[in-house]
Amino acid sequence: MRVIPLLFLFISIAVFAQNTDTTSNFIPPLPITLMTSGTFGELRSNHFHSGLDLKTNGVEGIPVIASASGTIVRIKVSRFGYGKALYIKHPDGKSSVYAHLKKFNPTIEAYVKKRQYAKESYDIQLYPKSGLLQVSQGDTIAYSGNTGGSGGPHLHFEIRDKNARPMNPMAFGIEILDTNKPIIQDLYIYPQNDASHVEMSREKYKVALRLQADGSYRADEIKAFGKLGIGVATYDQQDLAPNKNGVYAITSTVNGSPNFGIEMNRFSFSETRYINRLIDYAHYKDNRIKIEKLFIEKNNPLSVYKNVKDDGYISVQDSLSYLVKISVKDYSGNTTVIHIPILGKKVNLPSAVDSKTDFFASWEEDFVYAGNQVDVHIPKHSLYEDVYLDITQDKDTIRIHTKSTPLHRNMSIAFDVSKYTNQDKKKLYIARVNEQNKTYYCSTKKSGDRFLTKTRTFGTYTLAKDTEQPTIMPLNVADNKWISNENFLKFKINDNDSGIDSYRATINGKFILMEYDYKTGMLVYDFNDAVETATENNLKLTVKDNVGNTSIYTTTFFRKQLLQP
Repeated sequence: MRVIPLLFLFISIAVFAQNTDTTSNFIPPLPITLMTSGTFGELRSNHFHSGLDLKTNGVEGIPVIASASGTIVRIKVSRFGYGKALYIKHPDGKSSVYAHLKKFNPTIEAYVKKRQYAKESYDIQLYPKSGLLQVSQGDTIAYSGNTGGSGGPHLHFEIRDKNARPMNPMAFGIEILDTNKPIIQDLYIYPQNDASHVEMSREKYKVALRLQADGSYRADEIKAFGKLGIGVATYDQQDLAPNKNGVYAITSTVNGSPNFGIEMNRFSFSETRYINRLIDYAHYKDNRIKIEKLFIEKNNPLSVYKNVKDDGYISVQDSLSYLVKISVKDYSGNTTVIHIPILGKKVNLPSAVDSKTDFFASWEEDFVYAGNQVDVHIPKHSLYEDVYLDITQDKDTIRIHTKSTPLHRNMSIAFDVSKYTNQDKKKLYIARVNEQNKTYYCSTKKSGDRFLTKTRTFGTYTLAKDTEQPTIMPLNVADNKWISNENFLKFKINDNDSGIDSYRATINGKFILMEYDYKTGMLVYDFNDAVETATENNLKLTVKDNVGNTSIYTTTFFRKQLLQP
């Protein structure tokens, strides 16, 4: 299916000994100079970035081309996540993914819209029959956009192996100009037990680094003792863009012997949330800076490590000297080196003070809190380690521990709402309360007098009430208005409380497909769909929030009659 043939300079694939199969030939998915706003394996919130984010010069509509020949096996359209996305399977079993698209090429667009109209839904997931939508390398398959959870116009591009594990696209000849060394933000040393200390403290220690003439960094001698771990916050900037992207690899040696290594070549989606075990999660939640721990704690099964000795820990003995060398590298091979001299010096510190609460949660067992009309259940293996939980309750509000502790699996929070009237129950929902006392809707399952939500975030939760209807603002239509020159029908919808749940629009009683961007509240219908065939048209738009409050907008507009496509 060749829509717009384009000529490209084929780039030979560089061969790296990086445990990645690079036998397939891929070409860049955009016909412009490649610049990244996100690299493969980059540390994101609760996950590793599974591809490359390729900048599109701040605009939408750049042709997106098939990086290799194959057949489209999956098409997903969603208000959230990847937005509009295409999945191509290639003959060797690999697949490529193209996400946050503005629209598909005409053939795919018609295929998708036909099924959206049949289902009467914007959100849809399709699995075309094998061979139905075949593409050749270089075909225009779509146009770049900003749909779903995108934070700005760009193309999210992935290459996956035959087991659907994301692989680093830069191993397949997708080259980005980069002559800059990674930048070091912070470096910390972590004492690992009560017998360990750094500069006479059991707390993590921030190391001051001095930039050397050769571009490396060096610390003054650190006095420490016992079992230690090191963490580093770092990023990389490519030549053509200022974005702070993730690095490719970090290694460490102690007195010249390999101690730790991590490389971003491939991972599985099933392990991606273990990123919260890789980083200093509490530091990230408090400071929004991700410190990558160069040691492996228990309950961390990540597959991205290599050449690790003693789980990356450093055992410092009294009166002995150590030189720790850390090398931070981007995919182009640019490397920043850090030298940390450590002198073993044991000191006697006061006994550590235990901070215990009444609520002990073992990572190996279920934890249940039965409060006053509020229950909390944390399944086993949701925590990475044993924790004394801090739980307080005030009427219909419960504070469950602290945001600085990660949860790997969902905990359940259940409220008994038997004291409320049936009318009140209809408008109630479970909400998360942030530090500014703002409430956010949590998906609430209502079963009689029991309201239940599931979440992987500790914090404050409460029962909230929403009695306000969503708002509907027409942007280019009004009653009895002629709009023949308009290509789109545009509205802005909003709900300041529980949030938008669903919407539905008809013209002259027929369903019309409206595209919703939750980031802007924009709701748009394309007149090229040609649902309306009369000059006088009656529009009805219904918008419902998450507790059922409903707004209805009706109007009559006029438009020159269009023929059915």
